[in-house]
Amino acid sequence: MTEPTFDQELDTSGLSCPMPLLKAKVALHQLLPGQVLKVIATDAGSLRDIPAYTGLSDHELIDTFSEEGRYIFWIRRGHSA
Repeated sequence: MTEPTFDQELDTSGLSCPMPLLKAKVALHQLLPGQVLKVIATDAGSLRDIPAYTGLSDHELIDTFSEEGRYIFWIRRGHSA
């Protein structure tokens, strides 16, 4: 798999719901519109929370996959904060 390029990486491994989503929201707010955040999570709730959040916001979920108990998300920051 060719990994999408990203501007910042956020590793939330070991954190429980809702912390991976909350930390991702803060990190996205600090990026410029169009920049990409890579989020690494181990909480299975992230599989539900992060896509639901991006679906309700103007951020774009570029790709997601899981490997060895880790869930990886690439999110492009939208124009709204």
